[in-house]
Amino acid sequence: MEISRLNLNLNLLVVFHHVLLLKRVSAVAQALGMSQPAVSSALGRLRASLGDELFLRTQAGMEPTPYALQLAEPVAAALDGLQQAFNVRAAFDPASSSRSFTIAMTDVGEMYFLPVLVEKLSAVAPSVTLQIVSVTQASLKEDMASGRIDLAMGLLPQLQAGFFQQALFHQKYICLMRQAHPLSGKSKLSLTDFTQAEHVRIVAAGTGHGRVDMALEKKKLRRQFRLTVPHYVAVGDVLKHSDLIATVPERFADRILTAFDLVKRDLPMKVDQSAIHQFWHGRLHRDPGHQWLRRFTAALFSDGRSRSSESAV
Repeated sequence: MEISRLNLNLNLLVVFHHVLLLKRVSAVAQALGMSQPAVSSALGRLRASLGDELFLRTQAGMEPTPYALQLAEPVAAALDGLQQAFNVRAAFDPASSSRSFTIAMTDVGEMYFLPVLVEKLSAVAPSVTLQIVSVTQASLKEDMASGRIDLAMGLLPQLQAGFFQQALFHQKYICLMRQAHPLSGKSKLSLTDFTQAEHVRIVAAGTGHGRVDMALEKKKLRRQFRLTVPHYVAVGDVLKHSDLIATVPERFADRILTAFDLVKRDLPMKVDQSAIHQFWHGRLHRDPGHQWLRRFTAALFSDGRSRSSESAV
């Protein structure tokens, strides 16, 4: 009989498997927490669906027919495969797992998150591996929806709709310059200082950091850009060897201050803080390994003040 014509459910196959093993309806009923009539009824439905007696009553118990013996191995293999799949779904042990996670970040996110993430991960999940991809790729949403990307981290307006998100921290923007800069002797910058200085402009496509220039435009002011770069990677080195200044997220500034002998100053105007989130698609929301990853990153980077509950928008 073609399988497409069968009207079977998993419970019937479980009964079939246990009758093969235990030989007696009473023993099967006890093992599965069913009544004996319920086990007999399940066998009746199997017989009707498969067109075979399957089991014959003898003094030694329920003896399988040749067809039942033919089904025994594939049914056992199928049930075992399902059990293993459910066990994987039900538990994740970071200490023994060799799972690989793919995380999308901005370049500034890589500089801030990765040193901490790699160090801590090696201690608690030594065989778990990470693959980092850019949040600027055109297929970001599709790759997250398909499960090719597990998590995205940063200030990512393009993921505000249709994804789960969890706030990690809020941060302000600050001005960064070298210690020998003419403005470094001032503890507080004026708007004139800020607008007359020469700036490094970091485009950082797809991150939403353009709010600094929006704040200036409200005052009908503009920055003077001497240099425009597509990412944050070279900013520290550029500032160290020039009298340019840069407006950057504060946590990034704190990461590179000492390495490049820089100082930071507050901006002379009000700029909305940026909210850094982790984002994921609903298909991975209940995956145990993914849940562990989200808890792990939240424990490392949450400021304890931002709303930390997971939500879908």
